[in-house]
Amino acid sequence: MEVKIRMQKAGEPAQKNYNWRIVAISKCTARDGKVLEILGHYDPAKKPAAYKIDTAKVEKWVKNGAQMSETVRTLYNKAKKQK
Repeated sequence: MEVKIRMQKAGEPAQKNYNWRIVAISKCTARDGKVLEILGHYDPAKKPAAYKIDTAKVEKWVKNGAQMSETVRTLYNKAKKQK
């Protein structure tokens, strides 16, 4: 099973105020499908944008062969610099 680390839409669709979860999910699963593990969150509506990523969990998934999306990779690199 191939695993991707990508973003999953969450939040209030009626107000178009979306947050995003950073999740480990099977490559064949739809964006809003069942996740294997929640790794963090991202809220672009806040100024500056708020995000929190559990870097240890992300590293564990990457060691096991998971691929990060480009957006998640950017947020992950920012999170590592803050530590």
